Amino acid sequence: MRKFFRILSLSLFVLCIALYSVLFAARSNINDNYKISASDEFSVKTVVPIKVTYCGKNIKNASNNFNVGEKFDVEMKMFGIIPVAKANVEVVDDIYVLPLGIPFGMKIYTKGVLVVDLTDVDTTNGYQSPAKKAGLKIGDLIISVNGQKVYSNADVSEIIEKSEGRELTLLIERNSKTKTIKFKPQKSVSSRVYKAGIWVRDSSAGIGTLTFYSPATDIVCGLGHGVCDNDTGKLLKINSGEIYSAEIISLNKAKTGSPGELKGKITNNKYANILKNCYEGVYGICEENFDTSCVIPVALKQEVENGKAYIITTIDGTAPTLYTCNVRKIKGTNNQNLLIEITDKELLKATGGILQGMSGSPIIQNGKLVGAVTHVLVDDPTRGYGIFAENMLKTAQSVADWSNASKVKEAS
Repeated sequence: MRKFFRILSLSLFVLCIALYSVLFAARSNINDNYKISASDEFSVKTVVPIKVTYCGKNIKNASNNFNVGEKFDVEMKMFGIIPVAKANVEVVDDIYVLPLGIPFGMKIYTKGVLVVDLTDVDTTNGYQSPAKKAGLKIGDLIISVNGQKVYSNADVSEIIEKSEGRELTLLIERNSKTKTIKFKPQKSVSSRVYKAGIWVRDSSAGIGTLTFYSPATDIVCGLGHGVCDNDTGKLLKINSGEIYSAEIISLNKAKTGSPGELKGKITNNKYANILKNCYEGVYGICEENFDTSCVIPVALKQEVENGKAYIITTIDGTAPTLYTCNVRKIKGTNNQNLLIEITDKELLKATGGILQGMSGSPIIQNGKLVGAVTHVLVDDPTRGYGIFAENMLKTAQSVADWSNASKVKEAS
């Protein structure tokens, strides 16, 4: 009898562990917030059957009762019995965009000037670093000097050189907070001009891939990740910027431990003024007349499936091509929501995998835009990360709202 109970206890223990594991796996695929189209059913894809209830009723096939803008709560139960999670649901309209996958060049001018290095000045009293001694740090953004706004390296140099050693007050931004720093420039023995001992940057340029154009908002966007300074890794806060068409002229093939790169030249055909550089990419009001006859819907996060998909990218000239890949949803950061594996033999042969410059390449699955390529894994360039298209669409809408509000404010 004791043996029977030991076996029974062990069996129940194993069953509980298995049930907990299944419950954990199911919960890991469920979010706290969802969006659904008014024309779609609400559903959640998990490893086990999940029953969804709304106000105590099964809402499957009840989507016709939903209106755009409506919000409600749902409860999800495994096998219709075991509570798994609760979530908030918002009903949204279908959004159609034009997937692009074409190369673009960008020119970005920062808000103020970014400190990228601190150096010594060869003074009569030896080597000194006035800026470092005053507390200035790499990554600080200099907004003004003695109340005078600065927009370029030349602005800062001119003020410092004309200071004649008098104390200067810098207004800087550090970690999204402003503060003032005072210091006295020192005269360089070799150059005979006053210096602060700082290297600053006022602009950046590069090549990327445009993700989509939204006819509803007139926003065009690309990259899927922000433009950061190469030396500090800080996200560049822009004062202005432009997006131009570009042509891919060559590439460096990717190898394990050595990411490859697309090389291109920027043309004079302007696509947009950049209004926002953020962790979801670069965004601007489009000035190009794109053909919108091939628009497709944007997939919501819960519609993305693990498995086969396609990326649209350009590795030669200006014409984008469709290539196969596999995607898998992961719990990552704002721009690392998908794990991408390139499976297309032609693309692998040509590039070795994902290259720098392919960031922003749209990902298509089941006829919908599900995301965009953002990063390459250096140790395995056949794989990389991607961002949900829904995240980029949300940012595009916020940029459009901000632009419209600015126009209204200017008009009034």
